[in-house]
Amino acid sequence: MSSTDVVELILQDHRRMEDLFRTMRNAEADRAAALEEFAGLLIAHASAEEDKVYPALRRYKNVEGEDVDHSVHEHHEANEALLALLEVEDTASSEWEEKLEELVTAVNHHADEEERTLLNDARENVADDRRAELGRSFLNARAQYLESGCGSVENVRALVAAADD
Repeated sequence: MSSTDVVELILQDHRRMEDLFRTMRNAEADRAAALEEFAGLLIAHASAEEDKVYPALRRYKNVEGEDVDHSVHEHHEANEALLALLEVEDTASSEWEEKLEELVTAVNHHADEEERTLLNDARENVADDRRAELGRSFLNARAQYLESGCGSVENVRALVAAADD
């Protein structure tokens, strides 16, 4: 049985995103399909974190609320970078390459920071059974987002617009 530890699940998603970046950087690969999977994963992952994981982590005194707020801010930045890439028509263009690198930079920065701060704090301060419970909530929310087509350009555009309000 695979782990339901929320920390492990988030790390697994981060590694999958890195795999998809490698595919999207490969001119021979099906970049559009990789981007479609990536878009769904990024939005579902971030939305599930914001819905289920971050509010729970805020309640732990040894978890920095500022780190949570910063992570939410970085999700918005990643969404903006994702939208910019989704709006480029030609996956073989230099514009696509440029927007991909902006997305890679935004997402890798966030994943690295989140792993060093929030996830380490969660590992140290949140009991195993609670992390497993959070993991199940995270997986359920993530699955619902993925089923809803959350990575579509229309949805990402709406998320970016809502965050800018």
